[in-house]
Order: sequence, then C-alpha cells, then structure tokens
Amino acid sequence: MEHIDNQLQTLIKNEQIEAFRDEFLDLHPYDQAVFFMEQPEDIRLRIYMYLSPEETANFMENIDLDDIEPFFMEMDPRFAAMVFADMSTDDAVDILNELEKDAVVSFLTIMDNKAANEIKQLLHYEEKTAGSIMTTEFVAIYQTKTVKDTMQYLKAEAPVAETIYYLYVVDQDKRLVGVLSLRDLIIADDDTLISDLMSEKIVSVSVAKDQEEIAQMMRDYDFLALPVVDFQNHLLGIITVDDILDVMDEEASDDYSKLAGVSDIDRPNDNAFISAKKRLPWLVILSFLGMFTASLIGQFENTLDEVAVLAIFIPLIAGMAGNTGTQALAVAVRGLANGDYGKQGKMKLVLREAGTGLITGTVCGLVITIIIFLWQGQFFLGLLVGLSIMATLIVATLAGSLVPILMDRLNIDPAVASGPFITTINDIISILIYFGMATAFMGFLV
Repeated sequence: MEHIDNQLQTLIKNEQIEAFRDEFLDLHPYDQAVFFMEQPEDIRLRIYMYLSPEETANFMENIDLDDIEPFFMEMDPRFAAMVFADMSTDDAVDILNELEKDAVVSFLTIMDNKAANEIKQLLHYEEKTAGSIMTTEFVAIYQTKTVKDTMQYLKAEAPVAETIYYLYVVDQDKRLVGVLSLRDLIIADDDTLISDLMSEKIVSVSVAKDQEEIAQMMRDYDFLALPVVDFQNHLLGIITVDDILDVMDEEASDDYSKLAGVSDIDRPNDNAFISAKKRLPWLVILSFLGMFTASLIGQFENTLDEVAVLAIFIPLIAGMAGNTGTQALAVAVRGLANGDYGKQGKMKLVLREAGTGLITGTVCGLVITIIIFLWQGQFFLGLLVGLSIMATLIVATLAGSLVPILMDRLNIDPAVASGPFITTINDIISILIYFGMATAFMGFLV
C-alpha cells in the first residue's frame, strides 16, 4: 500500500489527472479514505478538483465521524453540498449532525431541493433513534403487482437503493404489509402476484425506537436490514447492517468511557481543556468519596495506634475489593447492554456472582492467612486479614453485580456505575469490614 500511496502522490504533484483517477478509483473506498486522510491539505484540495462529488462521497462515507468535520469545512461549499447530495441519506445526516448549525443551514440551502428535503426529514428525528439512523433509499413494491412488473421496476430503482436483498411490500396507503427476499422474487413465475409471494410475518421497528435495542434485534434475528415504520405502520425507511455495526461501535465506546469514569469518550481532535472538562465531574465526585474513606480510617485511629501493623494491609484489602467489584461490574454491564438477562436472568446473575464471591473470597482468604502467619508469625492477624478479605470479596462481587442491575431498573444507563465509582464504594465497604473486625477482635491482636 505504501508503494501505491507514493505513486498516487507523484501523480497528483505532476498533475497527471487521468492517471491519478485510474489508480485512485481502482482502490477500495476504504483504502481511498485511508490515503486521503494521510495527505496534507494542499494535496487534499487537489483531490477535490480531480474527483467528482459522487466519487468523493463514495470514500467520505468510510471516514470516521470524529475526524470528518475539517474535510468538509475546507471544501468549496458548493462542492461540499453536492457531496452530501450524492451520499446515502443516513450517512449525510450523521455527518451533518457533527457540524455547526450555521454550516448545516448553509449546505442545505445550496443543495439540490430533493436531496435537501430528504436530509431535513431525517435531521428532525431525535439522535440515537431509528429515525436518525435509517435511510430513505430503499425499494418498496406494491402487493398488487406481478413478479414481471416488479422486476422491471427493480431494475430501474436498484442503482439508487441502499440494498435490494429485502423488498418491502406496501399497500396503496404505503402501509407495510409484507416482505419478500430477492431470491424468492427471482425464482418465481412472471405472472405471480406479489401478495401471493410475500411473507406477512414482518419484524419492524418504530421510528422512535432506541438504536441500542435495534442493534440487539439485528443480532438476534440475523437480518441484513430492518424496516422502520410510524405509529400507523407507514413505511418510512430501512436500517441496514452497516449502520448497525456503526451503532454497536458507538455504544461500545460510550459504555467503555462511562466504565472509565469519563462523561464522553475523548476524540482525537479534543484539546487538553476539553478532555479535562469531560473527566473532571467524576474526579471531583470521587475525590469527595476518597475524603470520606480517609475520614473513615480516622475513626479507627485508636485501633491503628494499638496495632500499627494493621495499616500495612489496607491497600491489599481495598485493592482486592476494587478489582473483584470491577470484574463483576464488567460482566453485569456487558450482559445488560447485550440484553442477555431477563428478570429471571438477573436473579441468576446475582446468585452466580454471590457464589463466585464466596469461592474466590474463601480461597484468597486462606492463602492470605497462611502467608501472613508465615511472614509475621501471628496467626490471629493472618486470620483477621483472611476473614476480612473473604467477607470483602463476597460483598464487593455482589455490589458489582447489583448496582448496575438496580440502575437498569431505575432506567439509568448501567454503565454509569463506572469502575472508579464501584472501586471507591468498595474501598469504603472493605475499610468498614476490616477495621470493624479488627476492633471487635482487638483482644487477640495485642
């Protein structure tokens, strides 16, 4: 690929336009996008001149949304408007949602009326819903048509459709009444009516449905596309599997950022101030919780004065509580995000994590008890730390699984129960257990 990149750069610098077009357009759109993004601005400006808006749109759809804004801002506005018009409607909407409102208005004003109206319709839908990610470039056929008529219609409409593997059947009022695969259409007799060929068992989604739920449906049914309907069952658009892959990537990034205690994942172009602004809220909250943990340790100052060696094991107990809690949290959040747990499944998860905490706590407690006895020569000290770890791991594991389930029940994103949050809560719990037991059994330690 490096050899090709150098060759393309040479062709651009020597203004060998036709040779560049032949080489560049022979690449896969993804490879075109990779080459384009690696070029300096002066080379990119020449690329715009050498390619048509449609050819530019073809590889622009393969550029990550977080990186794409500067490219449209450096284009001639009229050229940029034509690129948007030549893109799939849903992809154009995704990009426009990343731009400033003034720029969006400007592009829509310049754009062809038909393309602008299609984009405006999708821009009105709330973000992260079916309406915001669907495309209006689909093939709908009437149930009263024959296979022969439909094939002729399909040949005319297929070039501008997002996909033709599924054909959606509508009545005269544009209501969705059936679905038909391209394979079934091809092998059917020419005189067969679509109404006799279609399947009436349709899986569709409401235009207001959350994109995460749609991703789960696409995964469960193994569909390549899903029809989107309004409350009267009018067919509005379709959601294709490539859009769902983008949704899954977006949701995974979002959940990961929350698990890390960040309000929104950092973008490559964010400066230090923007990144700090996203991270500070959680850090401030966690600093207050940390101060509470410190003051809690202060309440057991007399215990520490009498048995100073207890302080050695505070990081061990707190660290193990945080680790096991985060493990349970990751399992619970992932299962809830994927829709793996129903009502009974959640209870099964909690019981399993309780059992896991009991087993891991018992094993770790025994190991620590033996190590401390051999190290310090104090059996009761080893027993105290071992029992504390056992109890802490059981409680921390339960907390890691219960907190996200509780948040899900309250319709709060389970990923908000972030790793740092669970770790800090488990620090408090582990300190209470450790020093509570130490105070209770002080007579055996001094």
